[in-house]
Amino acid sequence: MEPASPPVESEEVKSLSTTAFRWLMGAGLIYLLITAVGLISAGFKSATGEQAETLFAFATNPCLGLIVGTLATALIQSSSTVTAIIVGLVAGGLPVATAVPMVMGANIGTTITNTLVSLGHINQKETFRPAFAAATVHDCFNLLCVAIFLPLEMLFHPIEQLAGWLSQVWVGSGAIAIQEFNLVAAVTEPAVQLGQFVTHSLPVPFDGIGLILIGMGLIFVSIAQLGKQLKILMTGRAAAILQGAMGRGAIASLLTGTLVTVLVQSSSTTTSLMVPLAGAGVLDLAQIYPFTLGANMGTCVTALLAATAVTGAEAAPALQIAMVHLLYNLLGVGVVYGVPWLRSLPMQGAEYLATVAAERPPLALAYIVLMFFGMPAICLGIRSFI
Repeated sequence: MEPASPPVESEEVKSLSTTAFRWLMGAGLIYLLITAVGLISAGFKSATGEQAETLFAFATNPCLGLIVGTLATALIQSSSTVTAIIVGLVAGGLPVATAVPMVMGANIGTTITNTLVSLGHINQKETFRPAFAAATVHDCFNLLCVAIFLPLEMLFHPIEQLAGWLSQVWVGSGAIAIQEFNLVAAVTEPAVQLGQFVTHSLPVPFDGIGLILIGMGLIFVSIAQLGKQLKILMTGRAAAILQGAMGRGAIASLLTGTLVTVLVQSSSTTTSLMVPLAGAGVLDLAQIYPFTLGANMGTCVTALLAATAVTGAEAAPALQIAMVHLLYNLLGVGVVYGVPWLRSLPMQGAEYLATVAAERPPLALAYIVLMFFGMPAICLGIRSFI
């Protein structure tokens, strides 16, 4: 009698095990990506020391306020941090009218992160084009909002006045600590602290620069590997589920972006996670566009929480600038996305930029340097000589 052959693992079980492993790897890579953003943020803060607030000293008119908000957010890599600083400055006596353009600039500066993330696809033209478009649609939308609302605000101050009325209604709210809601920071803090431990022996500002370089390296590694995993995983039923969740309409996508950003307290993180999905072909630009607008609204929670922590006579102006942030983003969605011919402009701009960048990749890097650092620095430099 022949001995019984050992049981052979079925192909189905092997497939499930492989799929589960890939999902775990994908989750790990997403964590790595979020940690990388945290390392870059910590690196910029370390490189600039405790002097971040001095960036705002240049904001002597609305245009310079816009530039300062853009440059500060691009450097600090967090619109939440910048708007929280602005709330604190307003509570300390900075005029609300001066702070309004800074808030608008913060919206522009925060888009650098997902644009940098898209560079992880730069070596593959077929994935780089949709990834770069998914990143820059956020840029184009925020620039269009500034073009519409900054002149109106300079002339008539409608957002400032409405925010002032709302803040008077809300004054008296209890203080809430931002840290209690920052879920992502609690999860990524150990990894960020490890990076800081590795670079702490370097002199200032090279310790911060070291963190930035580590973060950038992790972004490229995580994006490259995540793209490979998504191409394998996001097929068949998994793709249908994800596309169905994001494809239930613009409102559903917008609300999803808002909720995710409220939970992670970082529009940079939220929009950055969409870039590899666009590169992998899982989501298209029309689906990602409203999601990024939701991210704009979700990031307003930080400033509101910061404002509710202010007490006394300073509570009203602090809450007013936080309300400006919220109203500006709500009006941006209502006006730009609500008007069909305006709605299409950011997508057209992003697709054009992506087409040019895919054909000439060095121009993508030139765009980032000029858009987020070059033009603001030149304007500030010119102003210093006037």
